[in-house]
Amino acid sequence: MLTGLKSLVRKATSIFASPKAQTYPIIIPRSDHSLSRQNLSPNAVKVLYRLNKAGFDAYLVGGCIRDHLIGVDAKDFDVVTNATPEEIHDLFSNSRLIGRRFRLVHVTFGREIIEVSTFRAPSAQEDSASKPQESLKGKDSARSAHGIVLRDNVYGSIEEDAERRDFTFNALYYNVQDFSIHDYCGGLEDIANKKIRIIGDARQRYQEDPVRMLRAIRFAGKLGFDIDEETAAPIKEMAHLLDHIPPARLFEEVLKLLGSGNGIKTFHLLRQYGLFKYLFPDTEALLVSGWKRDDLNPEAFILQGLENTDKRLQTGKTTAPYFLYAVMLWPSVVLRHEEFQSQGMPATPALHQAASMVLDNQVASTAIPRRFSTPMREIWDMQFRLPKRYGKRAFVLLDHPRFRAAFDFLLIRELSGTELGGLGAWWESFQFANENEQRELIKSIDLRANDKEGPKKRRPRRRKKSNAPQRETPEE
Repeated sequence: MLTGLKSLVRKATSIFASPKAQTYPIIIPRSDHSLSRQNLSPNAVKVLYRLNKAGFDAYLVGGCIRDHLIGVDAKDFDVVTNATPEEIHDLFSNSRLIGRRFRLVHVTFGREIIEVSTFRAPSAQEDSASKPQESLKGKDSARSAHGIVLRDNVYGSIEEDAERRDFTFNALYYNVQDFSIHDYCGGLEDIANKKIRIIGDARQRYQEDPVRMLRAIRFAGKLGFDIDEETAAPIKEMAHLLDHIPPARLFEEVLKLLGSGNGIKTFHLLRQYGLFKYLFPDTEALLVSGWKRDDLNPEAFILQGLENTDKRLQTGKTTAPYFLYAVMLWPSVVLRHEEFQSQGMPATPALHQAASMVLDNQVASTAIPRRFSTPMREIWDMQFRLPKRYGKRAFVLLDHPRFRAAFDFLLIRELSGTELGGLGAWWESFQFANENEQRELIKSIDLRANDKEGPKKRRPRRRKKSNAPQRETPEE
């Protein structure tokens, strides 16, 4: 696909060797590219045609065009237009206005959402910095004291919109009226050269939105592209700006980064560019310290967890966000658990205290909704319950709603080097055995060797002494 793209670029620009002299946009007619309506979401095409019919300009933009040219199946189809959000909303009864930072319209077709935005123009950088106590109400554009864009609803032309996008390969537009592709910033050439290049001055663009640094890493991991030298240069120095991004937004970014099927490569890139510590500060501190135990190598465990997640996603399976976070934070939970036990706290309370401490520290960086933190705790708790298989406990654990996730977590521990005495294989057999076989598996366990607690013997009940007068035994 990229070989054909290079030919396409050469055909579209007569002075390919001198890109600075090139005039933009480069317009690629339908006859010179392979993107057709068959490659597009029918619902996105409906949105484009309705906007055109109402007299508005409308284009597909960004990722769906980039991914097709690279040879990746496009999943998200975003539309951009000169219609205002209110005009878009009035045009589609199946739509809703969303967003404060960026005013957008979501047009819903069953489970598919087509995101429609209005052409953006550069916002005034001067006189727009907002004080912490200052209200943003009524403002179309505003920045924080750190220069981060808090609101950007200044509308403009398609040319201005292209300049406001993050990377060159995201400034590609598809016109459904004549089926042409418009390249405003050299994105076609950068795709052909497998380069990630930011539009404009890298330092300024990262200051406007520090999440762009994470997006550069995500695209490098996902596409296998190299980050352009000027695009990469300021990242380490400016990584600290992520501290000023709302934790809820960073939570979503982590899922995109590590839950897209390229987690291992992305993990290494995040650490290489000094960004990981702003997403998982406790985990990074533990990795840097070199802390290990005989039964846990933190980095090996995390990499094994990411490898398993990558394989699942690459084969079309799904993975739960809470499982990914449970993997990333487990080494910190083990460390804290060890510390609390060394202070004389019993094992179970120590685990609960460790989990609470780790989660409290983490939510300061990336928010974790309760619907995710609760199953994370359950997975961690099950690691201490799964070895206890005597009596009816194995059947109770098997019926636990979090059993499958906890079992997968257990296998990751074993694969990363934790010796658990064949516990994973035992549970693998137990799951698929019939009832008689399950009882035999339970009998085969050397309770004293495999379970320190062993079954608890019931103490005989003591009868309470009664104050009532005792009946006399009748004489025979």
